[in-house]
Amino acid sequence: MSEPDIDFNGQVRDAFPELERIEDDDLRDRVVEAWTLGLTRGGWRDVEDVPYAWNIHEVTNVEHVRGVTRIALESAREQREFHGADPDTDTIAAACLLHDVGKCYEYPDFVDDDALADPDPRYVSEEIPHSISGYALAHEVGCPLAVQRAIPHFLGEVPKRTLEAELVKSANSASSNAITQATMGITLQEWVETYSQTS
Repeated sequence: MSEPDIDFNGQVRDAFPELERIEDDDLRDRVVEAWTLGLTRGGWRDVEDVPYAWNIHEVTNVEHVRGVTRIALESAREQREFHGADPDTDTIAAACLLHDVGKCYEYPDFVDDDALADPDPRYVSEEIPHSISGYALAHEVGCPLAVQRAIPHFLGEVPKRTLEAELVKSANSASSNAITQATMGITLQEWVETYSQTS
């Protein structure tokens, strides 16, 4: 397992200022706990070392997760003010912040060894898509069901999607499209068709 002197709790709180958008203190702590478990089991040395994608290392997973959270919360504000909807912002913020925590398990094989301490083989594998392992981490730390079901973002992973889940999914697509265009000059769909490990 990871070196015991790594302060993942502090790293996660520093890396994601959007945690403060979660009003419920307990939920905020559970989000941090899920990241801490993922980073520890994944053998990471720093939350900033997890890449956005297995083949895109110019952008960190932290940058992407923050972007998704910001986009989704802004969209929720518009839905509330312009359309009169009432999305739950704690659910949205927590699910956005956790939607790619599973990359801690999926991506250790795709980074330089010096970014890792000692990945735990009971968890670390590219066999399980990160949205599913992210859901499992949220479940393990006791996040509410509304947060858990908004984390899986690939088609067909949950039988019924909530407004909050749709916001997470669309914000993820918006951020991912921006990243793939900026780094590779292609759309997210083109990236998925060419490089995705999830079919």
